[in-house]
Amino acid sequence: MLKRFSLKQRLLLLVLTATIGVWLVEALLTYNSTRHEVNELLDAHLAQAASILAAQSLHEMSEIRMEHAPRLKDDSRQVAFQVWEQGKKLRLHSANAPEYPLTEIEDGFADIVIDGQKWRVYSVWNRPHNYLIHVAELADMRDRVAGTIAYNLLFPLLLSLPILTFLLWLAVTRGLHPLVKLTREIAVREPDALVPFNSDTAPREVLPMIAQLNRLFGRIDALIQKERRFTADAAHELRTPIAGIKAQAQVAQAASTAEARENPLKNVILGCDRAAHLIDQLLTLARLDALDEGKVELCHLRLIAAEAIAAIVPKAHGKGVQIELLSGTEAVVRGNPGLMKVLLRNLLDNAVKHNPSGTVVQVAVVNQQGNICLSVSDNGSGLPEAECHRVIERFYRPTGTQASGSGLGLSIVKRIAEIHAADLRIMPQEQGNGLRVEVVFKVG
Repeated sequence: MLKRFSLKQRLLLLVLTATIGVWLVEALLTYNSTRHEVNELLDAHLAQAASILAAQSLHEMSEIRMEHAPRLKDDSRQVAFQVWEQGKKLRLHSANAPEYPLTEIEDGFADIVIDGQKWRVYSVWNRPHNYLIHVAELADMRDRVAGTIAYNLLFPLLLSLPILTFLLWLAVTRGLHPLVKLTREIAVREPDALVPFNSDTAPREVLPMIAQLNRLFGRIDALIQKERRFTADAAHELRTPIAGIKAQAQVAQAASTAEARENPLKNVILGCDRAAHLIDQLLTLARLDALDEGKVELCHLRLIAAEAIAAIVPKAHGKGVQIELLSGTEAVVRGNPGLMKVLLRNLLDNAVKHNPSGTVVQVAVVNQQGNICLSVSDNGSGLPEAECHRVIERFYRPTGTQASGSGLGLSIVKRIAEIHAADLRIMPQEQGNGLRVEVVFKVG
């Protein structure tokens, strides 16, 4: 199993890595800069030494056949010089200098290799131009000087690294304390404790997380309260048909003749149908609440409307209600075709169930100011305007309603409209009696 790094370890590692990286880059730049300055300084010393030898060559150099200059100390091995008469005859040189020219260049600087060692050479003629002076210095010495400077720069930094690590650990621990405190508060909370966290003392970086947690708690609390109300209402609504079925079954059981049992048994079957319809509506609502809203496809509304009308026509004819699909062009929206059928089926079922014989129900799909409007309207008994906004509540049934039902049809319609980001409008007909329900889908 892979070991997970904590946020504290990750921050500490990143800060230390960045610090060491900056140190190394700074040391490299300092080393290069120091090496450049050391080279310029030592080149100036070489040029000065050559100038001194050139000046000395004006006095009594002709009396010297060829001599080796004595070694003064061990460091003298790092410097060498030669004096050539007319650039051809060696008259004077240091003990560590060869008897051939250090370089072919007669004026200025040159880099040469002698016996595997790199030398820096400066050449110059004296003023009468009769003696050529070569002064050389080992390049390794220059590198050692620059390396010593870089070491002296890095060594104190390396010594301070443990102290810096400890201070950074303290700083990161202190900085992450609000997260640790929040974690502890979450750990000791009871599952039903959904009160918001106090963010008065929290730093700015933690405020968005606390705000999102508080919003999540609010949504969970609202969902729990909603489910509790739904469960209570569903239990109440189911209790009524079950009690009716039991009563009718008892009447049928007590009947002495087949004729006397026929009517109670019919009522038992009717009660079972109502209970099955209620359970079906409850399951539909439950599926809608758990639906993945991200899965969408093209929905052809006129085709869906035609299929929904065809499915309910037998029931409508039995009630004496006429259903019409008004002419128009096909309209396409993105959504769930199955849910669209459920939406239309519930609207048509309500229109057929709650209106008297002779009612005409019209279904229309039209473009409305750039949006697509799916409407179901009728010329039946209608609803008072004050109750139009209440009929979408779960288990609500308008006063005086004679038809059986669960009070969930329009709640399902509302939820499907919300899933498709559509507006649901319920209003009385502008002219005469009846009700009009519109579902407006936003296009684009």
